[in-house]
Amino acid sequence: MIPEIKIKDYSYTLPDNRIAKYPLPDRDSSKILIFEDGIISEDKFSNLARLLPPDSMMVFNNTKVVPARLLFKKESGAHIEVFCLEPFLPEEYNLSFETTTSCSWLAVVGNVKKWKSGFIYFEDNGIEQAKRHQLKASLVERIDDKCVVQFHWQSGSSFSTVMDTCGKVPIPPYLNRDSEDQDTVRYQTVYAQFKGSVAAPTAGLHFSEHVLTSLAKNGITSENIVLHVGAGTFLPVKADQISSHKMHSEPFSVTFGFLEKLLRQLRESNPVVAVGTTSVRTLESLYWLGVKCMKGESPENINQWEPYEYNSKFSVDDSLSALLKWMKDNNRNHLERKTEIIIVPGYEFKLVDILITNFHQPKSTLLLLIAAFTKDRWKDIYDYALENEFRFLSYGDSSLLFRDNRRV
Repeated sequence: MIPEIKIKDYSYTLPDNRIAKYPLPDRDSSKILIFEDGIISEDKFSNLARLLPPDSMMVFNNTKVVPARLLFKKESGAHIEVFCLEPFLPEEYNLSFETTTSCSWLAVVGNVKKWKSGFIYFEDNGIEQAKRHQLKASLVERIDDKCVVQFHWQSGSSFSTVMDTCGKVPIPPYLNRDSEDQDTVRYQTVYAQFKGSVAAPTAGLHFSEHVLTSLAKNGITSENIVLHVGAGTFLPVKADQISSHKMHSEPFSVTFGFLEKLLRQLRESNPVVAVGTTSVRTLESLYWLGVKCMKGESPENINQWEPYEYNSKFSVDDSLSALLKWMKDNNRNHLERKTEIIIVPGYEFKLVDILITNFHQPKSTLLLLIAAFTKDRWKDIYDYALENEFRFLSYGDSSLLFRDNRRV
């Protein structure tokens, strides 16, 4: 059953001076709020390894943020910004980065009223590396408040290289500043690998090589999934009821080997730690893909309200086993799907025991996820954070949340 939730019940006052506009000098020097067994405390993120149970499995999202903001100029002199959201043909996500002459992307276009037709030309500002691409763009069509933009270039380089040379890091709009050189490094996790996100999985920004090494020394394993974060992560919920909100879709990928290790971890009743809400969305979606297999359906993309409509009582073991069998029967080493899953109070978590995450915006789907995970103790947690000088949002501090009915 689709839950009836009033979004006004998930708001709080966030003063502008509590929003971290810049990262701290050292990634792991941020504070971390701990919520365990109903008790709230705090520590330093650098001590994470000793805050987690032994034999935990950390699940990281190793997506990589692409410099998706491209600045163009019309021959008339009008400036136009193209913010790339995703390849226009999602099934060609990776191919769009590899192509060497042209590709089409769904984008948000700034000053689009001045762009009726014709080519616009990239502002290279005299930089030789950018000049050699001779990058230009044409407007293919408008879809609601977005546009399909086709890019053309002459250098023979991949579009990934073109982006790296010409693009700017798309830092969150609530920072109210232009991206700077340090954002190229700091708005990226140290373990980022696969290009495709237009926003960082920000829980991972706190991890340093020192923290990763200390986790391994404490017997805590690390595994990776990939979910490419879209700009929809910043969209506020405008509907009065969450049932009227349209959740954004994001592509994710996992390997057969990861699923085997995850199932083994669960069978041994060892904790699964999701690093960020993107890892949560991926992990929980895997359960529902397995449910589809058990129902004799093809494990296709997860729609927004499917988990609430299924109301499944299948065990996690049965579900993941069914998904692994489907992959084996279909000779799949990788599973690539899209998920629209929305996690709100009342959702029953299947795989995630512990969550590492930042502090999120009022009236956001991410805050609803936190409320679901903490059984609506989110207000106590956020009140503590506000009263104790925690820094909020993407470059802010972190939290370590333990689920009450987790496996032990």
